[in-house]
Amino acid sequence: MASPAATSLSGAGAREPLDLYGRPPWRRRAADRAGWAACLLALALMGAPLVSVLWGVVGRALPGWRWDVLWQPATSQGGGLGSEILGTLVIVAGVVVVAGTVGIGSGIFLSEYASGMAGSVLRAGSEVLAGIPSIVLGYVGYLALVIGLHWQFSLGAALLTLSVLTAPYIAKSTEAALRQVPTSYREGADALGMAPLHAMRRITLKAALPGVVTGLLIAVAIAIGETAPLLYTAGFTDNLPSLRWAHNPVGYLTYAVWTFYNQPSNVFQDLSFDAALVLVVMVLVLIAVSRAVVARAGRHAERN
Repeated sequence: MASPAATSLSGAGAREPLDLYGRPPWRRRAADRAGWAACLLALALMGAPLVSVLWGVVGRALPGWRWDVLWQPATSQGGGLGSEILGTLVIVAGVVVVAGTVGIGSGIFLSEYASGMAGSVLRAGSEVLAGIPSIVLGYVGYLALVIGLHWQFSLGAALLTLSVLTAPYIAKSTEAALRQVPTSYREGADALGMAPLHAMRRITLKAALPGVVTGLLIAVAIAIGETAPLLYTAGFTDNLPSLRWAHNPVGYLTYAVWTFYNQPSNVFQDLSFDAALVLVVMVLVLIAVSRAVVARAGRHAERN
């Protein structure tokens, strides 16, 4: 015998059936529309600041944009952003190597080998390190590297400080990606007699590659946009960067955004917005690369 909540009346007094919870259909439709409205409102609130920033940067930079800004060095009369762009790319490449190696290795250890109290302590330490303000890490880098080791403002001090800043994010994303790999992958590798390290490299880590790469690129985007740690460790110079580890100040784009905007000259203010536009493009490229890696890995998983 059907329940009253699942049947409808016939004749003139017929109405739509109630749901399993005894609610009339108009309440379901109202709740559905309210949910969609809340989601759209949240999306608008999240996207409004982004649209505002992009509108302000692009609207100010594009009208006077010059392509030679990308390769001309800065001068006392303005010039371009060639040394700042190259310095930012060198710093980012160093962060990928140093922080990527440490972060991915730490994530693998936390996911596969750290257990019990030791794993809890290491995870807590990583989370605490990720929560330290970047300006504090910059000051510590200044005291320990620039002053303590007498490196002065240098590429090495900037790389190590930014690596300490970003490595916890990479470790956390790597650990989360590895934990999402099905246990059957590991069991299958064991059944085939694969060595643990070989199984990690060929099976587990390959399956977790989209999450690992996404976390790495997010950390790189964070490094691109940092200013305070670099003010304490990299200094600034208009010269092209070299690969000397110490006693080698480096130019970078965030310094141009922060400093040139406060200059009384319109030329330097325009360079500030040009630097901001280049930074936005760099971040968008990183996001596009991340999405491409995720999509490629997804197609590979479907074929397998």
